[in-house]
Amino acid sequence: MFISGIRTKTGGIKNKFIRGLLITAIIAIILFFSSSVLAEPLLPLPNLNINVDTAEEPEEVVGTIQILLLLTLLALVPAIILLMTSFTRIVIVLAFVRSALATQQTPPNQVLIGLALFLTFFIMAPVYQQLNTEALQPYMEGAITQEEALQVGAVPLRQFMLNQTREKDLALFLNIARAERPQTREDLELHVLIPAFVISELKTAFQMGFLIFVPFLVIDMVVASTLMSMGMFMLPPVMISLPFKLLLFVLADGWHLVVKSLVESFS
Repeated sequence: MFISGIRTKTGGIKNKFIRGLLITAIIAIILFFSSSVLAEPLLPLPNLNINVDTAEEPEEVVGTIQILLLLTLLALVPAIILLMTSFTRIVIVLAFVRSALATQQTPPNQVLIGLALFLTFFIMAPVYQQLNTEALQPYMEGAITQEEALQVGAVPLRQFMLNQTREKDLALFLNIARAERPQTREDLELHVLIPAFVISELKTAFQMGFLIFVPFLVIDMVVASTLMSMGMFMLPPVMISLPFKLLLFVLADGWHLVVKSLVESFS
């Protein structure tokens, strides 16, 4: 018994030793082949260098600063899309539709944001076309300077935002900034117009969301009162009202009406 136990232990030690050798050999083979593959890459890797040298002319420094400002503006593009276009109103109204239907995450956020983006591109297409014709293309051709392009390009955006902004909101930020009353629409500064436009869009979106909630709220109240009168206190009213709300939304062609109302609200 004692001898057989010793043999069993020695056999286990040998097996562990052999397994360790095999694992070590496999790792060595993998490292050898990976090093040989890395030594001769199939595709040439680019070599990127960033050098900081002394500028000989002031124009070189100005060009570098312009590149940095351009990269900064690219980082702010999402905020510009959110705050200076129709995206804010559209995405809030679509979120209200999903909340009124009580369908949890259906449609998912990616679908709602994608639909809001494409509707934004559709609504803002005339503005972008005017901006491209009057500011971007002349600047690319060298007909106007960068400062002139910025001034000309701000005109269509300013007109779009002014058409959707309430005078009460504009007066609010003019009073806060203690700025003089502008004589014309073109004299209004963007740092006053943009926040006024945003809160106007939020108010309009919440008004549309309230109107969307009303019919679905009526369905929830009718279903809840019916279940209580029947004594079904343990049955969640959402389970019963959800099919009726979906049926009403489909029969009324809800997405068509919502999208139509959103697009027409910017006309």
